[in-house]
Amino acid sequence: MAQTAQTAWWTQPAALGDQPHYLSIRDHIVRRIESGDLPAGAKLPSERQLQTGTGIARGTIREALFQLEAEGLIYRRDRSGWYISPPPIVYDPTRWAGFMTYVSEQGRTPTTTTLSAELAGAPQAAAEVFGIEVGAPLYTLRRRRSIDGRAVLVEDIRVSPSLAPGLLKHPLDGSLTQILKREYGISVARNRVDMWPCALTKAEAAALAAKPGTPGLLIVRTSFDAQGRIVEYDREYWRHDAMHIHVDISVPPVA
Repeated sequence: MAQTAQTAWWTQPAALGDQPHYLSIRDHIVRRIESGDLPAGAKLPSERQLQTGTGIARGTIREALFQLEAEGLIYRRDRSGWYISPPPIVYDPTRWAGFMTYVSEQGRTPTTTTLSAELAGAPQAAAEVFGIEVGAPLYTLRRRRSIDGRAVLVEDIRVSPSLAPGLLKHPLDGSLTQILKREYGISVARNRVDMWPCALTKAEAAALAAKPGTPGLLIVRTSFDAQGRIVEYDREYWRHDAMHIHVDISVPPVA
């Protein structure tokens, strides 16, 4: 596509005003998103193309893009450029439903790709959770999960081989919850969820075709069965713009 066509929507803001210039540029791009000129998945022109003919410093352009990224309105694909973020998926941590289920329920298309699956020694964090020695064997699964073809999270799951012997012989690109229930009669009775903001490290960023340091959300989920045994220990590294956390809590009347 020719540069003039790629940047046809881009014009220098008529009045930069008293606020910092990067915020004026940010507002200008947001208006284009809200008007539909830049739909979800659309690729932005390069920083150099956005700078050409505007007289705006490239550093200022970049600062505006970082602001939009922090707000979850655009995202980077490593070595590809900037794109308009699709609507986030709604996630309720108080409800037990697997990724494949809650994404499908919202009219989106979930997919899972198993990156690796092995019997490996437990690192310290996992060993403490399972109450075993560091280096004791655990099934270790590394999977990438996508919504509508866009990779949104990479996860490391650990399962005790004593609970699910032979787990690795099953196809793992679907719902692990369903495999554990169907093949081993194991159901989740309790779910503990912890969340932290994070920056994607080199390994997680590479799996998501993102740039290292991209904002992320770390969700650590520990699932238990009715006997209190750990069903799975899961560390999920999400793109921060891919999820909207929603909790609806009923408050009892005050006596």
